[in-house]
Amino acid sequence: MLELLFLFGAGFFGGVINSIAGGGSFITFPALLFVGVPPISANATNTFASCAGYMSGAYAFRRDMAEYRAELPRILLLSLVGGALGAWLLLNTPEALFMEAVPWLLLFATVLFIFGGQLYSLFKGLSARHRHASSVGGLLLALGLLGVCLYGGFFNAGLGIITLSYLALAGYTNINAMNGLKLLVSTAVSLVAILIFILDGAIAWYQGSLVLLGTLAGGYVAAHLSRKLPQSLVRGFVILASCGITLYFFIDIYLVA
Repeated sequence: MLELLFLFGAGFFGGVINSIAGGGSFITFPALLFVGVPPISANATNTFASCAGYMSGAYAFRRDMAEYRAELPRILLLSLVGGALGAWLLLNTPEALFMEAVPWLLLFATVLFIFGGQLYSLFKGLSARHRHASSVGGLLLALGLLGVCLYGGFFNAGLGIITLSYLALAGYTNINAMNGLKLLVSTAVSLVAILIFILDGAIAWYQGSLVLLGTLAGGYVAAHLSRKLPQSLVRGFVILASCGITLYFFIDIYLVA
């Protein structure tokens, strides 16, 4: 019963944070580890638990993405290929090696969360100065999206921030369309990764379902809270929590062990 409440609560809190400021995986992924789900399975399960939020968000932005309809097949294809490669890489990584990588992955995602706004602005400025990309530039952008999606299939946390920065670098300017494309990429990456995880038996269904239900409830409540809670306050809490969790894993894996 305690585990049920803990995981549902983690999902609820993660859903609220995702809806208001982003970064819910900093709560849900460690929660799955803390209840004893093995690291690779916890990462796969966290991807499963996060996917519903991506899908509903992408659907909500469907009209904003209409102007990029011609580009959607290419974006989806690269997202599916990258997500599949990332999931395959995760499942072929030894458990001990992945656990050693967890603090570094969390640190990377934390730095992205903290400095994502500056990164987005930097790439937006670069795209404004170089509007006419060459064919080589187009190939590099395609490889960049493939790399972003490979990361997302391997480790879901921070995917949205990386995708937004990529879209800015690629020259997209409509923020609503960019949010929609970000969620579409996240949905495609997560769905293909989940399919591979299911075939491998990597998802902890009971724990993941509890987190998923909590995430959905948290996202619903956040729709009402978003007008009352300052985003800067929630963002500050996420930064504090992510730094604390990252530090905990560095100490636990490299000092205690």
